[in-house]
Amino acid sequence: MDTIEDSPMINTSENPVVNHSAAGKKIELKEVNSKSELRKFIHLPAAVHKNHFNWVPPIYMDEWEFFNPKINKSFLSCDTILLLAYCEEKVVGRIMGIIHNKYNALHEEKNVRFAFFETWNDDEVAKVLLHAVEDWGQSKGMERMIGPLAFSDKDPQGFLIEGFDEPVVIASNCNFPYQVELLEKNGFTKEVDLVAYQIKIPHPVPEFYIKIQERAARNNPGLQVLEFTSRRKVKPYIYPVLNLLNLTFIDIVGFTPFSEKEMDDFANRYLFLINPRFIKLVVNEKKEVVSFVIGMSHIGDGIIKAKGKLFPFGIFKIFAAARKSKQINLLLGGVDPAYRGKGLDVLMGIKMFESAHKLGKTTMDSHLELENNTKVRAEMEKVGGRVYKRFRVFGKSLGN
Repeated sequence: MDTIEDSPMINTSENPVVNHSAAGKKIELKEVNSKSELRKFIHLPAAVHKNHFNWVPPIYMDEWEFFNPKINKSFLSCDTILLLAYCEEKVVGRIMGIIHNKYNALHEEKNVRFAFFETWNDDEVAKVLLHAVEDWGQSKGMERMIGPLAFSDKDPQGFLIEGFDEPVVIASNCNFPYQVELLEKNGFTKEVDLVAYQIKIPHPVPEFYIKIQERAARNNPGLQVLEFTSRRKVKPYIYPVLNLLNLTFIDIVGFTPFSEKEMDDFANRYLFLINPRFIKLVVNEKKEVVSFVIGMSHIGDGIIKAKGKLFPFGIFKIFAAARKSKQINLLLGGVDPAYRGKGLDVLMGIKMFESAHKLGKTTMDSHLELENNTKVRAEMEKVGGRVYKRFRVFGKSLGN
């Protein structure tokens, strides 16, 4: 990987070390400006969560690409800062600050985000890290700080506040309860909650779902559900699906529309891990994609066994875990506004249930839904879903 000091997207300073004396110890903050420092940033969570029974490491190859501005084009529309906290030459914490200029302009906000906040249970280290991002944001004219939230809602967002004993799914945060307490001690309060549902895969499919399916098919004869058995056949639909995502997610907190380059990056990041049988699309008579849902097998156990490394043998452990897993995790879904209320979600849902059952899955994770998205939540509960995790994005006004 390239070193990052050559990139203009990562902020640098003439004096990257800031000293803080607190509770009889000196905490040093250093801005991440080299490959060796980035390595410490990426690998710190493994030390913090060493004895955390439920922690799943990241896929480290993915992490290196995510934090490389030459690869991750999200850096182009953002100001960023990565900080490491040291005490007696030991790394004791990390945080990333993000000012998403594109999102702020679109939503007329002046928010600085924080993400990838990791420490041991240490009030002083947490305070120094959080205040550093607050000061950095204020120096750039920001008025509010929110997080955990990275470049987009497609990245892990929010800290877990309910469901600490449940398995961690891909693209979601894993944190100790004390990390929530550290935020609250520093003046952060609830910005918004997101919930995840666990749904038992029904077999047979409930009768009321069958009736909705029949009515939807009868009233919309030009619509067709597409299913796949190979990734090669999925590829022509990547742009249409993600363009529809841009349309349907525009009002979601933290969402920023994909550029074509970001579409390619997103597809490369996840497509090789997804069984194409868990991709369902609906097209109209013009063969335009009007709705979609994408899921993947739970692979947390495989990532743990692989220790976050795909090569040389980790990828086989991940694929084996995907086959053995009894859970399917939903990643993305959307319906064109012009086709809402026509039962397309049921058309795709039944097909997803059928595929999941055939492949031995017994439960489904809905991924994150905004707590006030009453329509989607009602659909989840109609098929017996229960909220089994709750995540919270926190906020704080600056300058008070």
